[in-house]
Amino acid sequence: MADSFAHKPDAPQGASPSRPTTRASLAPPLNPAQAQAVRQALAVTKRGCAELLVEADWVAKLNRSAATGQPLRIKLGLDPTAPDIHIGHTVVLNKLRQLQDLGHTVIFLIGDFTSRIGDPSGRNATRPPLTIEQIKINAETYYAQASLVLDPQKTEVRYNSEWSEPLGADGMIRLAAKYTLARMLERDDFTQRHKAGIPIAMHELLYPLMQGYDSVALKSDLELGGTDQKFNLLVGRELQKEYGQEPQCILTMPLLEGLDGVEKMSKSKGNYIGIQEPPATMFAKLLSISDVLMWRYFELLSFRPLEEIAALEAEVDAGRNPKDAKVMLAREIVARFHSVAAADAAQADFELRARGGVPDDIPELQLSLPADGLSLPAALKQAGLVPSTAEALRMIEQRGVRVDGAVAEDRALKLGAGTVVLQVGKRKFARVTLG
Repeated sequence: MADSFAHKPDAPQGASPSRPTTRASLAPPLNPAQAQAVRQALAVTKRGCAELLVEADWVAKLNRSAATGQPLRIKLGLDPTAPDIHIGHTVVLNKLRQLQDLGHTVIFLIGDFTSRIGDPSGRNATRPPLTIEQIKINAETYYAQASLVLDPQKTEVRYNSEWSEPLGADGMIRLAAKYTLARMLERDDFTQRHKAGIPIAMHELLYPLMQGYDSVALKSDLELGGTDQKFNLLVGRELQKEYGQEPQCILTMPLLEGLDGVEKMSKSKGNYIGIQEPPATMFAKLLSISDVLMWRYFELLSFRPLEEIAALEAEVDAGRNPKDAKVMLAREIVARFHSVAAADAAQADFELRARGGVPDDIPELQLSLPADGLSLPAALKQAGLVPSTAEALRMIEQRGVRVDGAVAEDRALKLGAGTVVLQVGKRKFARVTLG
């Protein structure tokens, strides 16, 4: 997997005892074209971001890079706590790609070592660490999914076990000596748990240190993360100072709301869009978001210029159907993770379903027919359209079930011999033959 990426320089073998220097101040003055490029790079950096720390430092780094032609090192670390990436994860991946397109070096860091500790961010209880086997299984799919957003030919992929495992007990103690417990307890979730008397395991205090040491090992100029990672990212900045490096800047991105528009997008909450979901499913889910949430998705997920999005929003405010804008967003996202042809097909499929039509590629199955017929709720459950008979009854009561295109209103309806098309909601179909 790693061999498919660009050359990966060796991690540093030791730490410099000197204090950090500011290399940016040594950059020669910029010509007008270089100054304009820096302004554009700053605008790209700040688009949709929650916070940029410290902006003046980042401008200085951009100035140095423009003057010398030396790309900056930009890092994103993800712990492979689950095998799949949803579009909420791509908010930071999109930003990474935008900075990559400006010519900077992008480092996609897989936290195979830190995953064994368990990130306590936002937790009110100790997060159980993953086993090495679980981490390996999850990490196997990360490269393929991340490369749908990043340019794999221009991306360094690294595993933080490269430098974390060789630290050993002596190195870990020396690292821990560079940060105080008082500063660690300034972290919100640690503070809340400490005040509430909720246990904080010692290994949880090591997590921010190990994540911060990643920045030292990679000599990063900028680290990206969600807003929930701000404390950890700042630890990296402080540790770089301790190791005599120019401190990295911090770019936090908002946590994307899920389809419900309320909770953070999460597979466990069922409000997510997986980047490997079928095109028709992805398209339909994007069409289901609210008109208000649509603009949030445009800002954080779309690659369209902000001016174009603002003009589109003005058209909707002036009376244009918001569905037109939503279709544009859905087509862009589906095309990115699948293809333009897949986006065309997904749109055609959605419009067919909206007109009450039946798609061509629905599941077909044979069910046994009892002597007195098969009840509709039982047929829906056996066809896999609902998880339970109770859910089938609920959907019938809500007029969410169709049999051969007609709304089913009778809970006691029994199906006889022959073939029928069953539909639940707008997207679930099955062609069932009874006999």
